Amino acid sequence: MPFEFDDYVLDEQRRELTQCGQAVNIGPQVFDLLLQLVSHRDRVMGRDELLTRVWSGKVVCESTISSHINAVRRAIGDSGEDQRLLRTVARKGYRFVGQVRERASNPQPSAAEPRGGGIGLALPDKPSITVLPFHNLSGDPEQDYFADGMVEDIIAALSRIRWLFVIARNSSFTFKGRSVDIQQVGRTLGVRYVLEGSVRKAGNRVRITGQLIDASTGEHLWAERFEGRLDDVFELQDQVAESVVGAIAPQLERAEIDRAKRKATESLCAYDYYLRGTAKLHDGSREAIAEALPLFYQAIELDPEFASAHAMAAWCYFWRKLNGWMDERAKEIAEGARLARLAVALGRDDAVALTRGGHALGHLTGDLDGGIALLDRARLLNPNLAPAWYLGGMLRVLRGEAQTAIANLQHAARLSPLDPEMFRMQVGMALAHFFAGQLEEAVEWAEKALIDLPSLLAAVAVLAASHACAGRMPAAEQAMQRLRALDPKFRVSTLRQWLPIHRDEDLARFAEGLRLAGLPD
Repeated sequence: MPFEFDDYVLDEQRRELTQCGQAVNIGPQVFDLLLQLVSHRDRVMGRDELLTRVWSGKVVCESTISSHINAVRRAIGDSGEDQRLLRTVARKGYRFVGQVRERASNPQPSAAEPRGGGIGLALPDKPSITVLPFHNLSGDPEQDYFADGMVEDIIAALSRIRWLFVIARNSSFTFKGRSVDIQQVGRTLGVRYVLEGSVRKAGNRVRITGQLIDASTGEHLWAERFEGRLDDVFELQDQVAESVVGAIAPQLERAEIDRAKRKATESLCAYDYYLRGTAKLHDGSREAIAEALPLFYQAIELDPEFASAHAMAAWCYFWRKLNGWMDERAKEIAEGARLARLAVALGRDDAVALTRGGHALGHLTGDLDGGIALLDRARLLNPNLAPAWYLGGMLRVLRGEAQTAIANLQHAARLSPLDPEMFRMQVGMALAHFFAGQLEEAVEWAEKALIDLPSLLAAVAVLAASHACAGRMPAAEQAMQRLRALDPKFRVSTLRQWLPIHRDEDLARFAEGLRLAGLPD
């Protein structure tokens, strides 16, 4: 049953903490810890008991319980100084001392019976979406199976995104065949976003439209149209589902980033800091990364088990290394590797954590095979996650698998054609084509990457080496001047320390090109 204290409600059944009806973002173990303390508020709970109940008796650091206790206090507006709700009993443990009221769980009305004008369900503590059944505009009832199958595929694909709360198919399909108000749907199901669409068949061709709507405002965030042939219905369903999920996931992230940016600093939670850091990371510039890193550390401080925040912080260190921005190289590499290892340990089933953490780990430690294995697992968990494809492609470039890498990078671009990090895909394509001996293509992709991010050291290096190997010395020397300005300490002898290039022939090709362009040994 839900517990009420101050203006908070702790709901065990829904695993939700709310304050004045608004969800409070806390990690699962922080929630479990608070639930244990509130449930056993009649006595002091010792550390050993908490370890057994919350961590199932696992061996954890002494600081783990303390950090989680601090996270509980922050979540409920308490502090170690005030101890208004949660009291530390010296050498004994902790006791919840706030006044608690228990209330019976209220049965929620079914989705098929929306409550008119009510407040509705509270929003979850992460982005939430429902996919409504697509309207069959074909005048052919037999096409319902195609539209329904496609929606089920989209729901299944979205459900693989761990940072997204997705309403199950059985609830969303209660709206089938009904005229609905999107904002009412959002209130009824307790979601912020609604995806709706339609299917129209004409002969052997079918046209599918989809649109993403912010249910809280009614604002349209994204719309797209897809066309195909019905020769292979299941393949077409898969293609549309993949395209829809690949397109709307970045839109959802952008919408959440905008929402986090509008919040006052004093009201930010761990996820808000993570989103603000992610927005900076997408920028890729030195200044943006310098601003992103403390935001990820802030998210980690608020939620020590936030795997993706650890991964993004690790990735900032990788990006600093790649661009020659490290001030204390050995120390920063070690810190990045530490964060990456924590990310993949905490996020074994988190595709984002495995993607960023695995890539950073592969680059910072030189363990390309280990990094590729983590990226492959991320792709199994979420086949529609574009970064898992292009960062996996980047590791395969360094591993010497140029053609596979090019295919991975192309697939990432198809999944996310408007990706804010397109320059990363482009520099990967440039390096892959260079190692494959395709110099004209390498130059073309490097120049594209530099349009979006002129300070991208790897793209400038590929540009210089490609022009030199092609015999275009004036262009090579001009690119080399640019490279030396970006990183005056860059040398041929430090090339493998900069990039963990696996094959000797790839390293020799790159070194020779840079040497010809004028880079000192």
